[in-house]
Amino acid sequence: MNLTGIAALIIIIVTAGLMLLFSALHRRYPPAWRDIPAFTRLRRAVGLSVEDGTRLHFSLGRSSLVAPSSAASFAALSLLRKTAELTLVGDRPPVVSSGDSALTILTQDTLHAAYQAAGAGSQYNPLSAQLTGLTPFSYAAGAIPLIRDAAVSGNVIMGHFGPEIILLTDAAERANTFNVAAAADLPAQAVLYASAQNPLIGEELFASGAYFDAGPMHHASLRVQDILRWLIVAALIGGTIAKLAGLL
Repeated sequence: MNLTGIAALIIIIVTAGLMLLFSALHRRYPPAWRDIPAFTRLRRAVGLSVEDGTRLHFSLGRSSLVAPSSAASFAALSLLRKTAELTLVGDRPPVVSSGDSALTILTQDTLHAAYQAAGAGSQYNPLSAQLTGLTPFSYAAGAIPLIRDAAVSGNVIMGHFGPEIILLTDAAERANTFNVAAAADLPAQAVLYASAQNPLIGEELFASGAYFDAGPMHHASLRVQDILRWLIVAALIGGTIAKLAGLL
């Protein structure tokens, strides 16, 4: 194994160890996060959907589960699981669209688990998770009717998207419904910043599980992210100083 592989292995081991440590300390030392208005408004939208007898629509993108971009989809699935548990007390549980067959199957499993956790496993409907298209624009075209559904009062557009995401945010605006949107890809983030009501920028996408109390590991992951971020900053500053001092 070369030096790069050894360094990567050390980082993985240290990261996993820190996550386990912070997860164990979560109840004794609960973290305090900065306020992200999009998540506050999403909580309000969840409550209003239960009161009004409407539902939320989740659009999870089109990432393959074996691609690096799947991290955004898994973050969205954690939020979906927690939100589904909160809305199952209402008349209309969430409906989900995605653009990858394996992701759709995993979405169905996530919803089924949420139903079982809420003690309503017999009410689960597999059609709540739909594969609306396998290409970027066919997926968006298939998801738009769900956004425009009169029973949908809010849209959570979160996952792996390209510039086609503007079709979804535009449909949500035309339907005059609440929407929060996030994507891991820079072109999609640029589009969201200009078109979405409540865009999540950068790593805010991966904070959704922690802000909705999806589990102690989600809180631990944010703490580890902060530690790694400061270590990278320190390494960059230290390298710059060493270079200027002629040590490198």
